[in-house]
Amino acid sequence: MNRLQKETAEAIYGPLQGFHVAAPTRSSALLAWLVFSPLFLLSLFCQAVQPNVVIILADDLGWGDVGYHGSEISTPHIDRLAAEGLELDRFYAQPACSPTRAALLTGKSSQALGIYSPLSKLNPTGLPLTEKLMPEYFRDVGYQTFLVGKWHLGFREPAYRPTARGFNHFYGHLTGGIGFWDHVHGGGLDWQRNGETLREEGYSTHLMASEIDRLIAQRDPSKPMFLYAAFNAPHLPNEAPEETIAQYAHIDDPNRRVHAAMVSELDAAIGQLLATLDEQGILGNTLVWFMSDNGGLNPAANSEAMVRWSRRIEDWFGRPLPFTLLEFIRTNALDGGSDNAPLRKGKQTVYEGGVRVPSAIYWKGQLPPGRSEQMVTVRDVLPTLLAAVDIRESALEFDGVNQWRHLVSGATVRPPDYLVSGTDGEALYQFPWKLLSLGSDEVQLYRIDDDPTESLDVSAEHPDILARMNQALQDYPRGESLHVPLYRAMMDIDFFGGVEDRIPWSEIGVD
Repeated sequence: MNRLQKETAEAIYGPLQGFHVAAPTRSSALLAWLVFSPLFLLSLFCQAVQPNVVIILADDLGWGDVGYHGSEISTPHIDRLAAEGLELDRFYAQPACSPTRAALLTGKSSQALGIYSPLSKLNPTGLPLTEKLMPEYFRDVGYQTFLVGKWHLGFREPAYRPTARGFNHFYGHLTGGIGFWDHVHGGGLDWQRNGETLREEGYSTHLMASEIDRLIAQRDPSKPMFLYAAFNAPHLPNEAPEETIAQYAHIDDPNRRVHAAMVSELDAAIGQLLATLDEQGILGNTLVWFMSDNGGLNPAANSEAMVRWSRRIEDWFGRPLPFTLLEFIRTNALDGGSDNAPLRKGKQTVYEGGVRVPSAIYWKGQLPPGRSEQMVTVRDVLPTLLAAVDIRESALEFDGVNQWRHLVSGATVRPPDYLVSGTDGEALYQFPWKLLSLGSDEVQLYRIDDDPTESLDVSAEHPDILARMNQALQDYPRGESLHVPLYRAMMDIDFFGGVEDRIPWSEIGVD
């Protein structure tokens, strides 16, 4: 019996406490039947209303890309989740996609799992097969489990693919980024349904939204549903329908203009998902958790030297650059149109703009609207969801913590140390303190509750805290890297969209 069922039972049985029948007479037997038979039927009903769980994961959505943070981008449906649900004001991901997804699905530190950065399409393995993933916990207690969207946790062997890791159904792409119209990644078509390559025309956000509609409508209504909606928007490349781009003609920066359109398309897909849940009569019994996988990408997320170099070669050769590797570097350095203001930097960095992301949790009638300022991390999601729907297993070991008590009542749940790894170094959180180790013995210390923009390095004023956290950083558990050497990845770059020059990725490693 989950928490909702317990509360329902208490509401019904509570008024009956102290009610006694004096003797087993025919009339008392009839009365007992009248009282307890409906309760028996209700108990069967309660078993059928095990809550559905929906995780909505945006890809590279910046802090300043949502309306409720003051963005010029219209996001009414995301704003609704934050307004009618519980806004998580201090939700932390990792600086890049694969590490966040690994932590989300395991409840563990991505560094301990050996995943420090985005997995290349050349990676022979992926998220370790020894790990039990989130959909497996739900499937084991009778949920039907769906993944629509981006996987990015390994695929070259079938054992690492979604349908081998707990999902009954997978529709989308295996790699890190695709063309929104051509569905190509790094020279290979990357679009499938349950292992079968699809050559579908259409904008990927639209196609994902339609698949989600179909799955919800055609689900088995006798079973609860776990849906992982891992959209690839607004990740590069900057592509959106012309009519949506036209809605942002007032934005001068062309990259920001298209990015805004991509975010609007994402928001519309989320609105469509919520409407479908409502039409099916299950929105009230569905827990929805929205988040971004990392901060947004923009030039400020890169080093000044990288931005200067990219602009120089763009001036020399024009766009696109004549070599795929150079164009990949240029587009990642210059084309990101996200906004993380007022947070510092962005994707792939260990500053707040790279890891503090928009998030909200919505469960109509179960979670009161509000705003939480407690630090919650992506690795807390799994243990928190298991507690929310009352899935119990013995000897579970997570690096994240169960935050459900905090979400329901506001009780303080102290977060454990949290490590993030980016291209610029590492950062360790012992909230409210944050230590940055940026290489060459450069360290910075911030008190981020008072200084969220990381403007004042207080390492000189707090040598004791600096020493303690530096030691904790050195002692933090790290697993052996699963990544291929950088030179190999650069020889066959993970470009988003473009010409096909090989077989589809869904057909790799399949006899």
